[in-house]
Amino acid sequence: MNKKIFIIGLLLLMISYSGIKIFAIDNLIFQPNLNGSIENDHIPPQQKNDPSNNPIIGPIKRTKAGKAIITQPTSKLVLVNKNRALPADFRPTNLTIPNIPFPFEENVPKKQVRPIVAQALEKLFTQAKQENIKLAGISGYRSYQRQKNIFNYNVRRKGKKEANKTSAQPGESEHQTGLAIDVSSPKINYQLIEKFGETKAGKWLANNASKYGFIIRYPKAKKRITGYQYEPWHLRYVGRKHALKISSNNLTLEQYLQQG
Repeated sequence: MNKKIFIIGLLLLMISYSGIKIFAIDNLIFQPNLNGSIENDHIPPQQKNDPSNNPIIGPIKRTKAGKAIITQPTSKLVLVNKNRALPADFRPTNLTIPNIPFPFEENVPKKQVRPIVAQALEKLFTQAKQENIKLAGISGYRSYQRQKNIFNYNVRRKGKKEANKTSAQPGESEHQTGLAIDVSSPKINYQLIEKFGETKAGKWLANNASKYGFIIRYPKAKKRITGYQYEPWHLRYVGRKHALKISSNNLTLEQYLQQG
């Protein structure tokens, strides 16, 4: 009799322990991975590398389709990419035209950037001129509607798969933040092409942009992380302190922000 009671008690203890263990696993929210970052244990496998899930980067809300929409898009470190989109109605305040050369005269929105970016650009261009480096601004602010028009045009030209490699879907472009600008040089007829990175101006920009708070947002051999091919012309303002760290460690903005 005592033996039966012992066995029954042992079985109940095992079930109880198992239940506690299962409960603990089911309620696990965050756990450190091998490199010390934080990841959500309940995120589906295809989303585990989505930077949107890192709480350090900032607040988002998800649509019914699961797309992450940035709810506080004004930070100079805001992360905008194929996983984190800006609201359709977001437009930075106080956009201004920096006093730098452009290869066109019209005062159109794509000349505009945020004031803090304009000041940094003017300093960068002044230094470039002193070193006989010829640069020109090509495209700054880009509205949600403008992104939509450009992306649809590229889809018609080369299909959605190819268009997605080189152009942003609406809301997924950093240009909408007012913190990004494309630059080029007369050496390549002001085109936005990879060859710019091989020019004297492109090399100078890569070596000096961080001193003025800018990074080359889509570096070479980082497409797997950024989602975009190499763009030596695309500058993103993050501030001097952050830019120097990102540049000196050969990081993308995604990698830098994940480090916390």
